[in-house]
Amino acid sequence: PGVAPEVAATTGKALQAQDLVFTHRQGCEPVLRGCSLAIERGDRVLLEGETGSGKSTLASLLGGSRRPSAGFILAGGLDRHTLGEAAWRRRVAVVPQYHENHVLSAPLGFNLLLARSYPHSPRDYEEALEVCDELGLGDLIKRMPGGLGQIVGETGWQLSQGERSRVFLARALLQNSEVTVLDESLAALDPDTLRQCLQCVRRRAKALILIAHP
Repeated sequence: PGVAPEVAATTGKALQAQDLVFTHRQGCEPVLRGCSLAIERGDRVLLEGETGSGKSTLASLLGGSRRPSAGFILAGGLDRHTLGEAAWRRRVAVVPQYHENHVLSAPLGFNLLLARSYPHSPRDYEEALEVCDELGLGDLIKRMPGGLGQIVGETGWQLSQGERSRVFLARALLQNSEVTVLDESLAALDPDTLRQCLQCVRRRAKALILIAHP
């Protein structure tokens, strides 16, 4: 019998891209051309570039929300077609730029644990609290009458931009993926909070690609 993709995808590099090309429309100039990278578990990679240089396009290709026009991407030695969409997203977690991410009108715990199987276990909630404490959200949760059960979003508790950014970051870390990609997702944080969040990410991310503006 064949080996299930989730079992087979334990060999090879955590993430590998070879000769990626991406064009928005046929006949247009490529946004990316000849882009290659290889990420091993434990790697921490900083990718800097000016606005319009293709950084966010690369993040969306790695995360699976876009398909390359040419070239290939492998996670654990397998492509997205072999792994399937859901399994790919379990292996590569992307925190997009602030305006491309969303808080659902739902309990905070549900927002944090979107990548976990539902219903969530007591251990899921314990880990969510641990990550939130490490990201400096512990005091916020203590102020909420419902704790992790507090409804947030448009019809509930209103989160500041910095709090929302950390919810998005916690959500990705709780995904426990092989590679975490942060696409300029920490820009709303003050220097002290940024330092605290980076320490948490470095501890918890198995492999990290941090995309930033110079």
